[in-house]
Amino acid sequence: MILPSHGSNPHYLYEALEIEMPRSILDFSANINPMGPPLRIKERWSGFFEGVMHYPDPHAVELTKAIAGKEALPVPSVLVGNGGAEIIMLVANILANRKVLIIQPAFAEYEQACLAAGCEVDFHQLDPPDWQLDVARLIPGLREYDAVFLCTPNNPTGVSFEREAMMELIGECQKADCLVVIDEAFYDFTEDAFTYASLINRFPHLLILRSMTKIFAIPGLRLGYLLAEPNIIKRVKSYKPHWSVNQVALEVGRICLEEEVYISETRAFIQSQKQKLFQCYRELGMTVSASTVNFYLLKDESLTLFPFLLKKGIVPRHTYNFPGLDGLWLRFAVKGERDNEALMEGVRQWKRQGSAS
Repeated sequence: MILPSHGSNPHYLYEALEIEMPRSILDFSANINPMGPPLRIKERWSGFFEGVMHYPDPHAVELTKAIAGKEALPVPSVLVGNGGAEIIMLVANILANRKVLIIQPAFAEYEQACLAAGCEVDFHQLDPPDWQLDVARLIPGLREYDAVFLCTPNNPTGVSFEREAMMELIGECQKADCLVVIDEAFYDFTEDAFTYASLINRFPHLLILRSMTKIFAIPGLRLGYLLAEPNIIKRVKSYKPHWSVNQVALEVGRICLEEEVYISETRAFIQSQKQKLFQCYRELGMTVSASTVNFYLLKDESLTLFPFLLKKGIVPRHTYNFPGLDGLWLRFAVKGERDNEALMEGVRQWKRQGSAS
């Protein structure tokens, strides 16, 4: 049985499991902002199409300047791309045929992109239930690698790595002449929106990956960017095709960077909903990851919660393709209040069924 390697598009999951897909479903497998895109995008949507008869700026100059200003970095330290997935592929290209280490569990695209670039890939497995970095275990082997990939806040656990450990890892990677690639696709969802981007001026081996599709709920547009030392940006950009970012995405991106109130409201909503969800799970005696963002892992050692919820039209993200998780955990996005209530009731029903059997 081969299950889809990503969330969303749940019909593929139902087909793979040979479960009849209910007419109405709640998709918790895609960790997108439940508030939907910022209102200004909807209000100006028709106006964006005035530019589609012209080629977009291949260098995304205006959006690049806006990002650089927001991050207090020089313009040559920013590269805009067609979503985080393109940025990951471009970074993998500059590591072609080199040796890389991936901190697991992690987004599957790191491994896929590196293997496609001919890299030799090794893994360092984090241990539940805290999934925190033990840099002392990593240091002895760092000189073997040309790059280390990791994401914080972590996908799929939702855990943010301790900053002291991250700083130590960044410093040790510099000593070992090893690039450190940090994926911050979900940093916007954390309460303080902490980022390591300010360290780029001090650590020329540091690369920061960002996605704008998650926090702004625009996955269909595909928009992301890379922050790094200008020479690295130049190398990465050499692999990027012209016009990979469309005109609508460029316009939307500039608006999104101004949406500070929207982001603040999103954080408050996510935190309030997580409190309700986690209280429910604690009352049911279930184990949940210490997530700092808009998704989390829920443990299901019986492997029965997944099919139970699917039959009810509630779609979690399986973890069979995350090394070390092996399907024993399910990832859920934090959605709207009504959807979260439906999920909690579904989990309660599953618990009652287990108690009765």
